[in-house]
Formats: sequence, C-alpha cells, structure tokens
Amino acid sequence: MSAHPEEDELKPSSTPGYKPTAAKSAEEYAKLDAEDESLARWKASLGIVPGVGGAASGPKVTVLTLELDSPTLPAGKKIVFELSDPVKIAQLKNTPINIKEGVEYNVRIAFKVNHSIISGVRYLQVVKRSGITVDKLEQMLGSYGPNTKETPFYLKNFDSEESPSGMLARTGTYHVRSRVVDDDGEVYADWVWSFKLAKEW
Repeated sequence: MSAHPEEDELKPSSTPGYKPTAAKSAEEYAKLDAEDESLARWKASLGIVPGVGGAASGPKVTVLTLELDSPTLPAGKKIVFELSDPVKIAQLKNTPINIKEGVEYNVRIAFKVNHSIISGVRYLQVVKRSGITVDKLEQMLGSYGPNTKETPFYLKNFDSEESPSGMLARTGTYHVRSRVVDDDGEVYADWVWSFKLAKEW
C-alpha cells in the first residue's frame, strides 16, 4: 500500500505504451518543417509562429480562475476562485462555499500559457467527506501554445454535472483537492477548497 494514498488518487490516468515526446520550445516547433506551407498555416492557427512566447523562465502555465456556473444561480451571483493569488488560495481551504443541491452546474477554468508548448494538460479533483473519497474527476484540458496579446488566456468549460441532493448529502463539509498537471507530470497548480451542499446557493 502506498504511503501517500492522496497523491495516488491525484495521478492522471495513462495509456499503456504511450510516452510523451521530448519537450520543445514554441520557437523550435515554429521552425520545424518550416518549408511545409500547409503545416505552417496550421501552426500559425495555433499561435505557433517564429518569435512567439516570452523568455522560458518562470512557470509554463499560470492557472487564473476556477468558476462554478449554474442557470439556477441568483442574478449577479458568481462563484469564482482567484487562483493566481496565494493569499486567496490559502483562504479557500477554510471558507466553504454553498452549492445548491440537485441542480445542474458546470465548471470552467481560465489559464495562461506563458511560454513553451504544453500537451496533455488535465484538471484532477478528489472530493472527500469525513476523510472518505466520494468523488474523483479527471478532465482533459488539451494542448496549447503560448498565449498572445490577441488571446491573453484560455478558457475551458467542463461537462455539466448535477449536484447531489438529499438530507444525507447535505450533512457535513466536502473537502476538495484540485490539481492541474500535464503529460510529463508537471504540476501547474495544486490547491484545497471546500463546499457544503445546501437548499439554496
């Protein structure tokens, strides 16, 4: 048995036999097969052109926000986690949000690719109540080139889900560990937050 079961739960799934290729910079990808016009047009549509991306220092990815959205949210109410501010991330752990029971909702994540090409980026989440895992989610975000002035960040909407309902579901606080990783296992964001299921938002 693993000494760190929570870490095991937060490992992304893998395809047997698949091995990610060696990482290349956006500049290297832009120069690769430069004589192929159709490939050059395709790379340009992805923002992979010579001179793209800043200096390769600092994090490759900055996760900006995670938002919960539902057509049942009261007018003007938003549930947004600011993930680029360490102080706000620390506050999430001890400040549970309310999620209305039995309603459809979806999650969206905003992030910025600072440099390089990132591939196989995933959002992972483990939900526990009273120390027992009650839900686990792995959502593929995709592969991306560095952001540009025209596209300052990427926004990915997850599939809709329905929140649990009933008296038992409303009992206690749910603790969530979220993580954003890539094919190479590089962790771009890792944070803890909590929620309660309630009759109203």
